Amino acid sequence: MRTHCLALAALVACGGAPPAQTAGPPAAHVSRSDARKAVSVTVYNDGFGLVREIRDVDLGTGRVSLEFRDVSSRIEPDSVHVKSLAKGSPLSILEQNYRYDLLSPQKLLEKYEGKKVKLYRWNKELGKDEEIDAEILAYSAGQPVLKVGNEITYGVPARFSFPEVPKNLIAEPSLVWLLESTAPKQPLEVTYLSQGFGWSADYVLTVGDEAAGSANSTADLTGWVTLQNETSTTYENAQLKLVAGNVQRVHPDVTTIAKSAEKDDEEDNKKQFNEESFFEYHLYTLDRPTTLLSNEQKQVTLLEGHGVQVHRQLIFYGASYYYRGSYGDVVSNQKVGVFLEIKNEEANHLGMPLPKGTVRVYKADKSGAVQFIGEDSIDHTPRDEKLRIKMGESFDVVGDRKQLDFKQISSCVDETAWEISLRNHKDVADEVLVNEPIEGDWQILSSSMPYEKKDAHTFSFLPKVPARGAVKITYRVRVTWC
Repeated sequence: MRTHCLALAALVACGGAPPAQTAGPPAAHVSRSDARKAVSVTVYNDGFGLVREIRDVDLGTGRVSLEFRDVSSRIEPDSVHVKSLAKGSPLSILEQNYRYDLLSPQKLLEKYEGKKVKLYRWNKELGKDEEIDAEILAYSAGQPVLKVGNEITYGVPARFSFPEVPKNLIAEPSLVWLLESTAPKQPLEVTYLSQGFGWSADYVLTVGDEAAGSANSTADLTGWVTLQNETSTTYENAQLKLVAGNVQRVHPDVTTIAKSAEKDDEEDNKKQFNEESFFEYHLYTLDRPTTLLSNEQKQVTLLEGHGVQVHRQLIFYGASYYYRGSYGDVVSNQKVGVFLEIKNEEANHLGMPLPKGTVRVYKADKSGAVQFIGEDSIDHTPRDEKLRIKMGESFDVVGDRKQLDFKQISSCVDETAWEISLRNHKDVADEVLVNEPIEGDWQILSSSMPYEKKDAHTFSFLPKVPARGAVKITYRVRVTWC
């Protein structure tokens, strides 16, 4: 103790001072995308994605600051998870910041309010730029208010020069951590959710000619995945995964990304996604790495099915309110809907769970040229379920519906008689499914042809309408409403 005091006294006597005990700022380190060892992107069909990166970082030891650059500009900061993959967990996270105040001419002018800058204006007489000292008094609505000499002015046609970039401005969005590190070099895993991703499925169905006297044909079905990356970040050689299903999110603000019709011609025409059941959703994994460029749309083949059996169906729809009153002629020359039905099963050269999307249908004409004949949206469709694609309405098959009789048996019971006329102007016979939705407790009292009770509130007829001919269906039904 005495020795310590003598040493301290000698130091003071010599004009010195005790050494300072305050700690300096933490050492600053920067990590960019060129340090990535691996990256994977899982894109959900609700406009967001999950990014997982592994980078090698050289932090040294002690308290350090790490600026993690090249992240999505639309990151959800509260979703970030970071951990060291080195043994023994040699990393502790003290603070996390997301910096997105990006460097731009407008931001520079804002940050330099109340500060001095230089202006450079071309002087024709001197043949060079003239340097002018100025002070930015205010910046608003894209226009700086300046003090030049003793004048207050604005709209000066000059080039602005700033002495330095403000510390709180950065060139790109970055995550910044304050860390405690016990190992100088270690792999770091960072995961985060981000808006700005999107994917959709699109299908091309090319149908062949129907067999003689049949509504069945074969077709080729190709499925495409269209992927958008609007995160302002490029992910090179990424493992790509897609999740199909309705994933619950707390935040309702989901960005919709516009589609483009351009395709990536470099992709081949093979099935490239491996599908698996994942929780209550389906996961599709691309079997090779791919690069997702910033502001790029990419298309990759999802599936191909050849020789797919397709059944064409004409449907004439009724309405449940027809049975509640007296109408007479309900409708005449009503269009008949045209639908294609496909079984999504292995026996039909399909069987992969199909993500929701748009099906576009084509067919070759007599010259062999392929023509577009309709499109429809499909929902997520599990395997072994049936796809029904609405093509439009038949040109040559029309129908009429007439109420022949209406009786109110009691306050709760009505009885009606109906006539349905179907006319086929084609050169071949065709079947038409007549779907009759009905409410209440109903009973068919009589009908001119057999009917099928499809469910508690639907019955149907399936007449075959001869070529250039007509068919009439009559029936009487009693409905109890209460």
